[in-house]
Amino acid sequence: MSTPPTRAQKLVGAAKSNVPEGTYAVGAGLMVAAVTAYGFQILAVKQLSENGYNALNALWVMVFVVTPGFFQPLEQEVARALAYRRAQGTGGGPIVRRAGELGAVLAGAVALAAVIAAPLWLIDNYFHDEPMMLVCLLIALVTYYAAHLTRGTLSGNGRFGAYGLMHGSEGLIRIAFVAVVFLTGSTSPGWFGLALVVPPAFAVLISLRGQHDLIRPGPDAPYSELSGALGTLLVGTALAQVMSYAPVIAANVLSGDSNADDKALAGFITAMFIARIPILLFQAVQASLLPKLAGYAGEGRHDDFRSGLRKLLVVVVGIGVIGVAAGGTLGPTVGEILFSEKWTLANRDLALLAAGAAGFILALTLAQGLIALRGYLHVAAGWIVGIGVFVAVMPLGEDIFLRAENAFVASSFAAAALMGVLLVLRMRVASATIEDLVEVVEHEPFEL
Repeated sequence: MSTPPTRAQKLVGAAKSNVPEGTYAVGAGLMVAAVTAYGFQILAVKQLSENGYNALNALWVMVFVVTPGFFQPLEQEVARALAYRRAQGTGGGPIVRRAGELGAVLAGAVALAAVIAAPLWLIDNYFHDEPMMLVCLLIALVTYYAAHLTRGTLSGNGRFGAYGLMHGSEGLIRIAFVAVVFLTGSTSPGWFGLALVVPPAFAVLISLRGQHDLIRPGPDAPYSELSGALGTLLVGTALAQVMSYAPVIAANVLSGDSNADDKALAGFITAMFIARIPILLFQAVQASLLPKLAGYAGEGRHDDFRSGLRKLLVVVVGIGVIGVAAGGTLGPTVGEILFSEKWTLANRDLALLAAGAAGFILALTLAQGLIALRGYLHVAAGWIVGIGVFVAVMPLGEDIFLRAENAFVASSFAAAALMGVLLVLRMRVASATIEDLVEVVEHEPFEL
């Protein structure tokens, strides 16, 4: 009969085996980044005027919606392609160079659009008459382009320790920067904006220190090896970003036509922020899951692909159940401690938001499986259906916040359900025709 310590060790071992390699290293870095993000916001709200703080958060939202929307697909494709080539014993240097060129074009296009829009509406209407926020946005396009390209390169090479170090060092540099700004007594949102967008550049340098053989020579990579997927991935990622913020966006847009006051809206936003914590931490799993699944696909190990994904889904569902239970019981207490007078929601509200976040994480997990098998259109279709369900459910009911919560739950699980069905179908095809799949990947008919 096993002793209690032995059983506990077995449970820990089983938990570790059910998550992809590198999850804990990346998770540690993301934990540091999340804690320092809270610190950044606390110092900013204490130091800045209302207008300055609004301008800073306008920059925050744009940076963390635009840069993942444009550059996370780049990171995902680099990670997938490098892992696939590594499984084949082929160098991935040409992949990184092609991705770098494409990313530079994307960054330049967004920067040009921002500069054109600046005198028309961006500075006056969005950045609250703070032109330095435009400068910070342009800097962010460069630093986060470099950061996402580096993350994809590290992840595709299995360097998850360095990947986690990048996240952690970015957060630490940011909080150190903003602490200096705070202690000097500066009330300029521009300095806080620089503290937001500059740290990724230093994090890239820190994470690459001591790394070797990241860019190995290999066969030329046609643009189509990345660009054919990047367009669809970009659409899918942008839709996912919109869906993850859909409750807040809907509440903001519709609260002006309802009886909801500013305090109630602020309370809803703070609750959503707490409910999103598991989504932020899921990036650790996401970063290490995609290369592992792509490696299995590249090696034709479909039983391992299914087994690894199935075990991970069990873990994700378990985390979701725990999140809903914690949100409905401990969540309001945590909210009152962190946000005091701004906290207004009850247990039910946070439980529903946590359930929506759980469904969203499940959909993200299934999306990674589809991406590993190059099912990019399937991923986009899943997010389109999810947003469609949100729009359909949102008008139902009286209370605006309850409507947003119910719509978030329904849309997240609708997206997850569709992507689950599509992934099962995709795996059946891949199992039967892996040689054809590899040939298509290696011999794209067009080169841009």
